[in-house]
Formats: sequence, structure tokens, C-alpha cells
Amino acid sequence: MATVAVTDETFEADVLQSEKPVLVDFWATWCGPCKQIAPALDQISDELAGSLTVAKVDIEDSPMTPTKLGVRGVPTLMLFKGGEIVAMKAGPMHKTKIVEWLAEQGVS
Repeated sequence: MATVAVTDETFEADVLQSEKPVLVDFWATWCGPCKQIAPALDQISDELAGSLTVAKVDIEDSPMTPTKLGVRGVPTLMLFKGGEIVAMKAGPMHKTKIVEWLAEQGVS
């Protein structure tokens, strides 16, 4: 399953009301590190499709959600379970570190 594009309008339905945990990548088209981690997130989306949804929010196209959630820089990854933020990481990360971080949160 590929990553899901989420907007301000679809955030509640796609993320907050999701039955599965959702890893949200807040990113921007001009962000080099965002482009670096995108392939890793696509791979994680495929590998953990049964237990996790990976969503992407472009902070320029949908500025309300990141502002409301206090996103200060990109890339920022937030893990949601049951409509709540359970973990957050900012800055670029290698795929291995993202997978380890998700496992620490009970997602594997």
C-alpha cells in the first residue's frame, strides 16, 4: 500500500478516525531531507501495510493541520493511535531508525 496524501480537509477521517495506527509525514516540496526519507516511508508503507498507514501532509497545501499540531520544521513524523499523537520525531531519519522507533511504539 502506497503512502496516502492527506489534506486539512481529510485529516480527521484519514488519521484521527483510522482504526490502524497512522504515521504522518509533514513535508514540503522544497525540503531536501523530506525527499530523502520519502522512499523509506514508501517502503515502510508497503512492509507494514497490515498494521500501519503512512500518510503525508504537504505543509504548504494544508497549513492548518501542522499549525494546530505545533509542527515547527520538516520533515516531522507523528504517530497517531486512536486519534491521539503517541510519538513524534523531527528531522531526517534512516529507514532502520524509523522502523526501530515504530517498533518501540508497538507498531511492527
